[in-house]
Amino acid sequence: MPAMLTDAEKAAIRDHYRAIADNLPGFRSRPAQRQMLAAIANAFSRSKEAVEEGDLPERAGESIVVVEGPTGVGKSLAYLLAGGIMARARNKKLTVSSATVALQEQLVNRDLPFVVEKSGLPLTFALAKGRSRYLCPYRLYQLTSENAQADMLGFDPGLAVWDKKPEEAEILQLREMADSFQHRQWNGDRDTLPANVEDALWMRVTNDRHGCLKSACPNRPECPFYLAREVLETVDVIVTNHDLLLADIAMGGGVILPAPDSSFYCIDEAHHLAKKAISQFAAEHSLSQAMFWLEKVATTAAKVEALTAKHELADQAIEAAGAAMETLTEWMWLLGAEPALAASSDNLEPTWLIEDGRLPEHLKLPSANLALSARMVFKHLSGLSDALAEKRKGPDAAQSDKLASDLGFLLGRAEQMMAVWDLFEKEPDENAPPIAKWIIRRSEGKGDYLFCASPVSAAASLASTLWRRAAGALLTSATLRSLGEFDLLLSQTGLKWLPEVSCQALDSPFDFQSQGELYLPPLNASPKDPGAHTREIVEWLPRLVDLSHAVGSLVLFSSRRQMMEVAESLPEPYQEALQVQGMLPKARLLEAHHQRLAAGQPSIIFGLDSFAEGLDLPGEACVHVIIAKLPFAMPDDPVGKTLARWIEKRGGNPFIELTIPEASVKLVQAVGRLIRTEHDYGRVTILDNRLTRQRYGKKLLASLPPFKRI
Repeated sequence: MPAMLTDAEKAAIRDHYRAIADNLPGFRSRPAQRQMLAAIANAFSRSKEAVEEGDLPERAGESIVVVEGPTGVGKSLAYLLAGGIMARARNKKLTVSSATVALQEQLVNRDLPFVVEKSGLPLTFALAKGRSRYLCPYRLYQLTSENAQADMLGFDPGLAVWDKKPEEAEILQLREMADSFQHRQWNGDRDTLPANVEDALWMRVTNDRHGCLKSACPNRPECPFYLAREVLETVDVIVTNHDLLLADIAMGGGVILPAPDSSFYCIDEAHHLAKKAISQFAAEHSLSQAMFWLEKVATTAAKVEALTAKHELADQAIEAAGAAMETLTEWMWLLGAEPALAASSDNLEPTWLIEDGRLPEHLKLPSANLALSARMVFKHLSGLSDALAEKRKGPDAAQSDKLASDLGFLLGRAEQMMAVWDLFEKEPDENAPPIAKWIIRRSEGKGDYLFCASPVSAAASLASTLWRRAAGALLTSATLRSLGEFDLLLSQTGLKWLPEVSCQALDSPFDFQSQGELYLPPLNASPKDPGAHTREIVEWLPRLVDLSHAVGSLVLFSSRRQMMEVAESLPEPYQEALQVQGMLPKARLLEAHHQRLAAGQPSIIFGLDSFAEGLDLPGEACVHVIIAKLPFAMPDDPVGKTLARWIEKRGGNPFIELTIPEASVKLVQAVGRLIRTEHDYGRVTILDNRLTRQRYGKKLLASLPPFKRI
C-alpha cells in the first residue's frame, strides 16, 4: 500500500512542525507524535477520488488509520497539524469529532488556537452543534406574540407543541428569552443562555428539520442555526461530537456537516463510537403520546386542506392516523394480557424483552399494521407539507407558516414512530446480529407503554454509511486495544470488513517501570461475594492509604452501593478525608480535593465508572489509584442481553468474547489515572483476587502498563 504524499505536503508538515519548536521555548519533539503525524498524512494521501461526479470509488479502508496514542503523546497537535495540512492540500474539510463536551471545548478554545499561532498554519475553525441546541426565533416569537399569549392563557388545544397548559413562569421565561434575543444580548445558542431552561420548555422553542420553514421563514436572516451553518461552509476545520456526526450520517451525510466524501475525519475518543452509533440507530415512542399527537392529525390536516385544496391527501392522512390509533388500541389490549408485563409490588414498571428480537406469532400482524400505518401517516403528512410550502409563496404566508410549524411537529413524531415500527417489523437474516425489541410498562398517570427497539451492533451501518464513503479517517484514543489487540474495536465499528485499514499502537513517553508500582494484595474474598469483599476492602484501605502525607488517592468502584457501604464503614479520620462522587457536583468535588491538599491535608476521592476515564489529577493530586474490582459489565440492559444470547446461540461465549475484552479497555483507562505527566509517580492497587486466580487474569495484567510489581 504505497504512500502518495507529495513533496509539497511533506515539506508543509515538516516546516509547520518545526515552526512550533521554534516558537515554543521548551517544546520537545516526541518520536510517537512524529509517528502519528506521518501515519495520518500517509493514510489521507491514499484517499481515492471519484472517477465520475457522483460515483463513489471502491474503498477498502486504504485511507483509514487507527492510532492508539497513550497520554502524553500529544495526539490533538498531531491530528490537527497533519489533518489540517492534508485537508487544505486535497481540498477537503477536516471534521474533528469527540465524545465529550470537555474535549470539544479544549479543541476550540485551546488546541486549535495554539496550532494556528505556533505553527503558522492558517486554519479557520468552528464548532458544529445539532439543530436542537439552537433557538427557532419564528417559534419563540409565535409563542410570545400578543395573539399567542391569548391562545396560551386560554390554552388553544390545537397548538400541537403544547401537550399541557403552559404555566405563568414558563410564559415569563419565554418573554425574557425573546427580549434578550431581540436585543442581541443572547445569540440563540442554548449553551450560552444565562439562565437554565428546562428541557420540556426548550423543546417548544427549538426546531427540527420537519418544522423548519427553511428559506421561506420570515426570521431566516437572524436564525442562529442557519447563521452557524453558514460559518461551517467557510471554515477549514469543523469540531463536532460523535452524536451529531452519527445523526448527520444517518440522514444521508452532508446535511449539517460536510459530506463524507469531501471530509477527512479525526475521530478522537474513538472507543465510544460503536456504542454511540447503536444509540443513534435505536428508536422508541410511548403509546399514550402517540395517541395524543395522532388525534391532532385530523384538525391540522383539515386546516391544510382549507388552504391548499389537497382533499385526497388530507383524507389519506386522517385515515392513516385513524388506522394507527386503532392498532395502538389493539396493542393496549394485547399488552394488558401479557404475563411478562404484569406489574407487582416488587416491579411497578416491568420490561418485556422479546426473545432474540423475534416477535411471537400473535404480534406479527399488529406490528406489520402499525409499521404500515406509521409509514402512511408520514408519507401523507409529508405530501401536505410540500403542498403548504408551495402555498406559502402566495398571499396566505402568515397563516400557512403557523400551520407549517404545527405540521412539522407532527412529521417529527411520525418519523420517530415509523423508525420504531420499521425496526419491530424487521427480522434480520439468520447470520446477521438481531434487533433488540422490548416494551416497558409505565405506571405513572393512567399508565402507559414504551415501545423500544435497537440494533445490537452498528458495525454494518458504520461500514456502509461512513467508512466506505469517507475520503479518509483517523480513529484515535489513549486506549483502543483490548487485551493488546485492536480486534474488538475493528469488529464493533465495522472496520474489520475493510481489509486495508492500518492500525498503530504508539509507545508511551512515560517510564512506567520507574514511575509506578502495581500491587495486588492477598485478598481472601472474591468480588462474587459482595458482602465479604466489601468488609475486606474496609479492612485494607487504612493499610493502603497513609493519612500522614498530604497527597491524593483515587478509589474506583464498579458499584455505587459498595462505594457507599465502604465510605460509611471507614474509621472517622478517613471519612473526614473523603470526597465521594454524587455527594457534590464533580467540579466542586475536585475543588474540595485540591483545597485539602493545598492546606497540607490528605484527600481521598471515591468514584465510579465515569471517574475512571478523562479525570486528570497530575502530580501529588493522585499518587495512589485503588481499584475495588475488575470493571466487568454484565449485560443487564435489553441490547446487551439480546447480543449475549445471540453469541451463545452461535456457540460462542459472551464472557470471553465481550465482557473480558471490554473490561480490559476499562481497566487500562482506570489505571491510566495514575501517570499523567513525565514527573508523576505512584502506585496502582487492585483489590480483586480474580487477577491471580482466574486464567483470564494473566491476559488482563499483560495489557497493563509495565509497572514495577511489588
